[in-house]
Amino acid sequence: MITIIGLGPGDPELITRRSWERLISAPAVWVRTRRHPAVPALAAHTVVHSYDPVYEQHEDFSAVYQAIALDVVTRGAAEDVVYAVPGDPTVAEATTPLIRRLAAARGLAVVVEPGISFLEPTFAALDIDPIAGLQIVDAMALAAAHHPPGSPNQGLIVAQLYSRLLAGDVKLTLMNAYPDDHPVTLITGAGTPGLRLRTMPLYELDRGEGFDDHTSLWVPPLTRPAGYEALQEVIAHLRSPEGCPWDRAQTHRSLRPYLLEETYEVLQALDEEDETALAEELGDLLIQAALHIQIATEAGTFKLPDVIGHVVEKLIRRHPHVFGTVQVADAGEVVRNWEAIKQEERRAAAARGRSPRQNLLDGIPATLPALALAQSYIERLARIGYPLPTTGIPDEETLGLRLLRLVEQAQVAGLDAEAALRRACAGLRRRLEAVAAAAQGDDLATLDPAAQAALWQRIEG
Repeated sequence: MITIIGLGPGDPELITRRSWERLISAPAVWVRTRRHPAVPALAAHTVVHSYDPVYEQHEDFSAVYQAIALDVVTRGAAEDVVYAVPGDPTVAEATTPLIRRLAAARGLAVVVEPGISFLEPTFAALDIDPIAGLQIVDAMALAAAHHPPGSPNQGLIVAQLYSRLLAGDVKLTLMNAYPDDHPVTLITGAGTPGLRLRTMPLYELDRGEGFDDHTSLWVPPLTRPAGYEALQEVIAHLRSPEGCPWDRAQTHRSLRPYLLEETYEVLQALDEEDETALAEELGDLLIQAALHIQIATEAGTFKLPDVIGHVVEKLIRRHPHVFGTVQVADAGEVVRNWEAIKQEERRAAAARGRSPRQNLLDGIPATLPALALAQSYIERLARIGYPLPTTGIPDEETLGLRLLRLVEQAQVAGLDAEAALRRACAGLRRRLEAVAAAAQGDDLATLDPAAQAALWQRIEG
């Protein structure tokens, strides 16, 4: 049998009575590391073996923990083994689940004795109650991310912040969501007489010393609403029986004009290069998204996780050169791969019974203004070799003046410039259909550029 016991956060007095009795009654105890304040007290009562040498035999922690778990289970197959780890065996301890899985595969019994982790004395030192909402993340996992998980409106504890270098990477990730001067607190030696708290602005996190295996970081919540869930809660409240009559009356269709209006206000802020207005208008646009999601939630058609899950999976799927092993030479190859992936998605959707899109231009809203519609058409067609001019207009001002002259000419001739451009877009769509037919079943996106160009030349506009 294998018994896994927690040594507590540091002070031997914090080891539970049952755990201490099991430890000192064992003929020998294997500890993951001797670098724990309770180990000397334990060594006075029984033989202590350490896995510290394993850390020197492997290049990363994952391999170290695998090796330790395998050795514990191998020993457990021959005799009873008592294995002790810092803190609680089920809190921030990678070897425990590995041992459980390996032991289960061999039919070995595993007993896990719960103990006090670093969290309880950390809560006491910070004077916080986790029931109010708390997030806990490993420092290495946070450092490997680009944006911190969870909500900035809940407190965050970053565990095992063992080095200044790691603190620098953690700081960069946190600064993607928190203000640079957000106050954070380093906790070293929680559960030991050497407890130390140091509070500083986030940007100074990696400028100090004293990081070790017993160092954690407390990131207090932002006082202003900052997570998406705060917005969705307000919208759900407005849509509830005790909410707002106007918001309760809205439907997907009734919100259409507001969605369009807010989109154009975002575009105006972009055109004016007004960052303050852009932040505000993006918030107004998010209101529209949250309203549609809440309406769908109430109807039982989809919920927020469906929206987020779909778009995240799609982004990862369409960027195999970032999240996979695909190699690309340049941005042009990225675009070609993107279109090929989208074609595969269309075929998969058709296989699931969804109405398949017939060509590359399907999915572009017909309600777009003619100029936006034309630009979207050209952008997509360029992915499959549509012949663009070899020389461009030198700047935006010149382009605007030329477009204005064309509108003036339409006015003089009594023509509708909007209708004329829509008619031209319809012609582009017909030309694409002709090019696709000429390809005789070949996927335009996967043809080499020369073959694409040849097809477009054959079907002249």
